[in-house]
Amino acid sequence: MLLQLSAKDLPEIKMVRRANATKLRLRVEPTGISLTVPLFCTKRQIQQFLDHSEQWLIETWNKQQAQFQQQIDIPEQINLFYHSHAFQIIRKKQHRIFQFDWEQHVILIRDQASEKALQAAILAYAKQYLPEYLQQVSQQIHLPYQLCSIRKPKTRWGSCSSKHDIMLNAGLALMPETLVRAVCVHELAHTRYFDHSSAFWNEVARYDVDYLENRRQLKKIQLPAWWLLS
Repeated sequence: MLLQLSAKDLPEIKMVRRANATKLRLRVEPTGISLTVPLFCTKRQIQQFLDHSEQWLIETWNKQQAQFQQQIDIPEQINLFYHSHAFQIIRKKQHRIFQFDWEQHVILIRDQASEKALQAAILAYAKQYLPEYLQQVSQQIHLPYQLCSIRKPKTRWGSCSSKHDIMLNAGLALMPETLVRAVCVHELAHTRYFDHSSAFWNEVARYDVDYLENRRQLKKIQLPAWWLLS
């Protein structure tokens, strides 16, 4: 569901109701604003919360947009999960959107719409290596799952359905292996405990002793501006 405030400078706000949410929470990112809403909240409570937060939203959104526009630079090189060498990024005129040179550790991207080309390259990389890594972790900790999909959501690093299908965020390919493993363990633990109970966190702790620190890192991490472009 989308909400619109009176302020013209703000985009539509994506509202998501969650059963496990205990309070209203706004999340401002360079590509959009989302509002997490507990199931018990009324429309009036939501509108009052937004009206009260409007000035903060305007200031935060404008500040992020200014920073975002300054940061949309294609990096000269990039480190990818599961690969020991950094990849050099080279823009050139070519028919293909992107091409990996695995021997030279180079990603060739088309010089037109380079941000989209680099996104496509990382998405392809993630689809190749993240499911393989999830399977390895699953076998190590003896928590099986059904299917693995790789997507590009804005607010989640991963999810696990009641059928034990796991979704991983393609942006994980830009992170260190320790954090990728932490997300995998978290989602695999949901195949045994489909909640965030103490039993669930005990299960996570069995296979990720540093899960609290990893959670803090995942909450703080900012993906590069070129990746966030839609």
